[in-house]
Amino acid sequence: MSGVIDLHTHTSASDGSYTPAQLVEEAVRLQLRVLAITDHDTIDGLPEGERACREKGITFIPGIEIEIDYEGGEFHLLGLGIWDWKGAFWKKLQVLQAQRLERNLLILAKMQADGILVEYEEIKKLAGGDIVGRPHIAQYLVQKGIAYSIEDAFHRFISPGKPYYAKKKAPSLEEGVDLIHSAGGKAIIAHPDTLFLGSQQVEKALKSYKDMGIDGIEAYHPRVTKAEGAQWVVLAERLGLLVSAGSDFHGPSIPERSLGRSSEGMWIEDSFALPFLPNSCDILKV
Repeated sequence: MSGVIDLHTHTSASDGSYTPAQLVEEAVRLQLRVLAITDHDTIDGLPEGERACREKGITFIPGIEIEIDYEGGEFHLLGLGIWDWKGAFWKKLQVLQAQRLERNLLILAKMQADGILVEYEEIKKLAGGDIVGRPHIAQYLVQKGIAYSIEDAFHRFISPGKPYYAKKKAPSLEEGVDLIHSAGGKAIIAHPDTLFLGSQQVEKALKSYKDMGIDGIEAYHPRVTKAEGAQWVVLAERLGLLVSAGSDFHGPSIPERSLGRSSEGMWIEDSFALPFLPNSCDILKV
């Protein structure tokens, strides 16, 4: 192993526990060489993350995670290397954030109808900002003694098919890909196991997604074993897709995920970062 990186992390700008600067401090402690911040539907954490990485000598990759309209599972799209995020890209994200707010209010309405006296401002305080996600709602359910843990809250209350779940309006795959490409990024399917594709479907589906502009898949993720990740790598290489790996780190709120580690705790090696770095970056060539 030559160096450790992470291409899938979250900060307090969306549903992570650490501020961007705190996340970078953790990356320094673990001696990471490259760090991507990929918050849900927002780039609000990127300026602070970029500054902190520059100060600490860590190569920064600006990113985002976008939910895609999809039936039968969850389709999340990572945008890695969105180097043009400082311009018009930010304005385009306002639509996604409005859709997130609408979904959150539907969830709270279901909770209120079930006798839970909750106001949206209470959830926003837990989030520490305007970007509220289901983990914050799960945290509220735990605080009120309704759920035993965040995992329990998702399992019993706010996952698809559960009583407080509400589907978020989301962009189509083509719209998500175009948004990421408009900022110069690569569109990577996050944790592709959540697509819940059968063995007979997966290759055909990925071929069609590639035709729609997908650049790669996140083969290694804490949700899958190293053997399963290796199978995703073989499939990606056969289809000519890029391969990514990440921790999906959120901080102490999801303690089983550690920065810089992916499937079965494997360290994420720096070779995974190469497709997402600008051509002028030579940090991994030494």
